[in-house]
Amino acid sequence: GQSTQMIIGASGENDFQIMQTSNHFYRNFNLKRVYYSGYVPISYDDRLPKIGSEVPMLRENRLYQTDWLMRFYGFDVSEILNEQHQHLDLDIDPKLSWALRNLHEFPVDVNTADKRMLARIPGLGMRSVHKILNARRFRRLNWEHLKKIGVALNRAKYFMVCDSNQFEKRDLTSEKIKGYILQNSNSKYRTTLSNQLSLFG
Repeated sequence: GQSTQMIIGASGENDFQIMQTSNHFYRNFNLKRVYYSGYVPISYDDRLPKIGSEVPMLRENRLYQTDWLMRFYGFDVSEILNEQHQHLDLDIDPKLSWALRNLHEFPVDVNTADKRMLARIPGLGMRSVHKILNARRFRRLNWEHLKKIGVALNRAKYFMVCDSNQFEKRDLTSEKIKGYILQNSNSKYRTTLSNQLSLFG
């Protein structure tokens, strides 16, 4: 199939406009892929970002993640981006961002939820979703079962319940959940960075 590429950051389009365009291409032209590339300033044209401006690599990554959610996770573009939410969050991925804005959809019971809702749990990829669907045919799943089949619970535990009393009572706001997740991510980053620096110390 055909593909196309969009250059990100050369002009003023917001993420909502970019992904609406991608959605139009997928629906009306049956494109196989849309590629996103952060604009690298190479021109002194005043209409373009100045040479030396930062390339929007993180934004590019978030657009790819959104594209993936649309193509493989059953999300409509309007669920992720709309007139009220025109820019993707740079500090968290788009599925987590959607979940934090829609806490009324959670927690999801992994023993009864359909494939569509399991795929919307932050931290669960489609491989983990299929593992859960297969494993629960034989038993009701608890946290230990989920760990044994390789489900990563770092993020997912805030958005799911299972056959266990552990973690069940969580009157957490979206801000608190986001804080816990970012704190965990930051600590991992600091550890990695510290280890790298020690090699040259």
